[in-house]
Amino acid sequence: MNRQSAILETAQSRGRVMVDELAEALRVSAHTVRRDINALCAQGKLRRLHGGAEFIEGSSNLPYSARTSLNVAAKQRIAAHVAGLIPDGATLFFSIGTTPAVVAAALAEREGLTVITNNLNAAMALSEAPGARIVIPGGELRLPDRDVLGPLAQDLFGAYRADFAIYGAAGIDNDGSLLDFHEPEVRIRGQAQENARQSIFVADSSKFGRRAPAVGGHLDEADHVVTEAKPGAPFAAMLESLGDRLIIVGEGK
Repeated sequence: MNRQSAILETAQSRGRVMVDELAEALRVSAHTVRRDINALCAQGKLRRLHGGAEFIEGSSNLPYSARTSLNVAAKQRIAAHVAGLIPDGATLFFSIGTTPAVVAAALAEREGLTVITNNLNAAMALSEAPGARIVIPGGELRLPDRDVLGPLAQDLFGAYRADFAIYGAAGIDNDGSLLDFHEPEVRIRGQAQENARQSIFVADSSKFGRRAPAVGGHLDEADHVVTEAKPGAPFAAMLESLGDRLIIVGEGK
């Protein structure tokens, strides 16, 4: 994992980071952490604080290449569990994001899938699955994320009825609200969930408490919520209300 990407992800999730804590977590010297923080501040991504730095709020997400290198093992555990829920011949919606794309890759041996997605990474992961049919919207490919947003993408999800919608979010607020960086992402996710017989929300535990400006949808609207570890105290009551819809896989269960 790129060290600066890890620092930025932590700052984005928590709001701020401290040098000593990062040095211990990343197993590097405090001097190395300060140098990385200075570089991120020079790029306008962090603002210096005494003993650390704070995340500068904005409408941009981390680069896709950085996000794919974060929490890889957690995403793979989530994907392995979700793959076990999906039978051959299912019709699937995949939303944008790295975790849904990892789930798609875990389904590459499944036969006869029909896949409707605006996530080109998910589409390519399933492009050689036996008997797969893949439907994607027209429009402009958003780079470097390799997804399509806009009215055509929303209309595509509205034109099909899927057995499962597999979707994520940029963040989850303390009250369970789902957060994203752009409002079209919220609308398309809502359309996919509405037109699916079952909805599967996938997110590693770092997404709990992570900030993003656009809000829409709620965790308790999902039929299954799959994560790799139970998040902290602010989410305890909300997660308890999910009952057996909450699935915690792997370590940290």
